[in-house]
Amino acid sequence: MGTDNYQEKTILVGLITPLQSREKAKEYLDELAFLAKTAGAIPEKIFLQQLDHPNPETFVGPGKLEQIKNYLMDHPVDMAVFDDELSARQIRNLESELKIKILDRTNLILDIFAKRAKTASAKTQVELAQYQYLLPRLTRMWTHLERQQGGIGVRGPGETQIETDRRIILSKISLLKQNLKEIDRQMSTQRKNRGKMVRVALVGYTNVGKSTLMNLLSKSNIFAEDKLFATLDTTVRKVIIENLPFLLTDTVGFIRKLPHHLIESFKSTLDEVREADLLIHVVDVSHPNFEEQIQIVNQTLKEITNEEKPMILVFNKIDAYSHKVKEPDDLTPKKPENITLEEIEKTWMAKIHEDCVFISATKKQNIEKLKQIMYQKIKAIHVQRYPYNDFLYQDFEDDDTKD
Repeated sequence: MGTDNYQEKTILVGLITPLQSREKAKEYLDELAFLAKTAGAIPEKIFLQQLDHPNPETFVGPGKLEQIKNYLMDHPVDMAVFDDELSARQIRNLESELKIKILDRTNLILDIFAKRAKTASAKTQVELAQYQYLLPRLTRMWTHLERQQGGIGVRGPGETQIETDRRIILSKISLLKQNLKEIDRQMSTQRKNRGKMVRVALVGYTNVGKSTLMNLLSKSNIFAEDKLFATLDTTVRKVIIENLPFLLTDTVGFIRKLPHHLIESFKSTLDEVREADLLIHVVDVSHPNFEEQIQIVNQTLKEITNEEKPMILVFNKIDAYSHKVKEPDDLTPKKPENITLEEIEKTWMAKIHEDCVFISATKKQNIEKLKQIMYQKIKAIHVQRYPYNDFLYQDFEDDDTKD
């Protein structure tokens, strides 16, 4: 992907299908553009085609492929990124036709994860996912060794080389899995050493403000920026609200079409979610399709854990919320600066979940209400776990330890 000195120029390619409307396809490509920027590339142009299903040879149809080739003749572009996962044959054919680097959405996400990984655990998990992605696509790497004709006496060394590489990669995958087992064992020991403190995990779509909220609640300085997957390594902090201590975890963000390899590889990271007593689902309320993002996160959570966990739904970024909340006959547009918190709390969004709160982590707006809800939830779990320590939760009017 792009380096510090040079940013690769890229085109983005997506499809409109019976299962994916034009509006959805455009939204997915907008997110793909954000992914490309996060990886260090510069999106130059978007190509969108309506097909019943992806072309098994080139993903897009012959006409659209010719249109892309004509564009590349007049514009210097380094690579093309496709919004869906490509097969080895599709990648090989596209590279042959377009003469530029070909990536798919999964490959792009893996590249970002590789760049973001800092700890040994995250690096090992990303490397495993990369090899698992690469394994079924090895054939495209050795086309220069293949012969056009088969038969006795004319077979080239390509197949032998592919098999050699396949064995090397399988061996590497096996070694990485062994390393991850050791990492899982160490992390499991760490979690056991935390005792029976209540564990709270921040979950949500990527780039919704989890790390910013983590910094605010834990008074720490975790890296946060307006890019996808800014947080990759799990961070745990001890937090005290009033007189109640608990552990707060910031987890990697979810995304639509999250590669299966990543979910499998990041098992030790996602164990923090599995073992959490309470989930705080953070939502970017300013995003036009936050409802779908909520569904994607809930679906991913179902894949991670089979049990229903207590949850607080936190609508973040209300300072950027510009959806219309006025009366139907009022045609004047609403802007973020003139929508009040009281107006937002009266919308249908407040009824999505039993425990729902609207905040702005950057503006520190309505944080006290969130803390109150968290306190009550955590207290209920703590009392159940330590039934004879209820005196700890008496409210003191002049308690100087209140957060």
